[in-house]
Amino acid sequence: MRIGLLTGGGDVPGLNAVIRAVVKHGLGTHGHTIVGFRNGWRGVADGAVVQVGRQDIRNVLPVGGTLLGTDRYHPHRHEGGLEAVLATLEAERIDAVICVGGDGTLHAASIVAEAGVRMVGIPKTIDNDVEGTDLSVGFHTAVNIATEAIDRLHTTAESHNRVMVVEVMGRNAGWIAVNAGIAGGAEIVLAPEEPFDIDQVVRFLTHRHRAHASFSIVVVAEGAVPREGSGMTFEPQRGPNGEIVAGSASEQVAREIESRTGFETRVTILGHVQRGGSPTPTDRILGSRFGVAAVDALEEGRSSVMTALRGGEIVLVPFAEMAGKVKRVPPDLLRAARVLA
Repeated sequence: MRIGLLTGGGDVPGLNAVIRAVVKHGLGTHGHTIVGFRNGWRGVADGAVVQVGRQDIRNVLPVGGTLLGTDRYHPHRHEGGLEAVLATLEAERIDAVICVGGDGTLHAASIVAEAGVRMVGIPKTIDNDVEGTDLSVGFHTAVNIATEAIDRLHTTAESHNRVMVVEVMGRNAGWIAVNAGIAGGAEIVLAPEEPFDIDQVVRFLTHRHRAHASFSIVVVAEGAVPREGSGMTFEPQRGPNGEIVAGSASEQVAREIESRTGFETRVTILGHVQRGGSPTPTDRILGSRFGVAAVDALEEGRSSVMTALRGGEIVLVPFAEMAGKVKRVPPDLLRAARVLA
């Protein structure tokens, strides 16, 4: 079998673990040929092909990023894109495709699958918002990075009697903000799932600083928005691909806090730091398990399914159950972040 392999969307730590597992299991166990496509779906459309063998996966487990490169190109959104993808797959005699990506990349995979291509998806995103799986590759590392940053900011905040506003990624879901906020002991966590009331934020900080502390940590997901009619309005600034511009939310929150309380307030935007560096053992193991499961799924003749972690087990979820959906932070986890303030 000739298996096509691509990584699309934003890079995350753990992608090379996926690639390694697909090659070791697909080539080593079953003798399949692994055909890599450079730079996600764009590489498929452009015919950017590279055969991936054992020599390419040595010592890649601790390496961040993706050795295949990535891109946010979605073929169905470009004229002739889907046709170009299908033409490349036919020309390269690809029997099946393993697509590693977030919600956008996997949605594109579902459309290509509908055109008759055997397809298995693997979820990766530091936002952890892919529906159907408890964890996506990259999330655990991102939370570790954000938590360490919050730990470090505590000492500066306390030394200077400041409010430190920390912005983390999370356009549609606040998984990083909530988990890192709890783990790092933040006083306030603002997530997209619960529009915030700036008046309540200010009252809480004012009471805290008067009663028992001279500093505070406020964690803001980039997609956090104020509640309608709460005394603060803003529309997050967006880039050419619809992404929220870094600092769009946190800078405005910080200005409101400082102007209303008089407390010295500073902003730290973690940005792409959350995506980079060596993956944690958890992401290496998860990526490896997903890679093995994807090859096994193709061996079983499965298609239009995504590997997923549920309760510690790897299962296969039909594209139809997760396509176009966003996995939100559950109410009990949001409540835990509130009550631990």
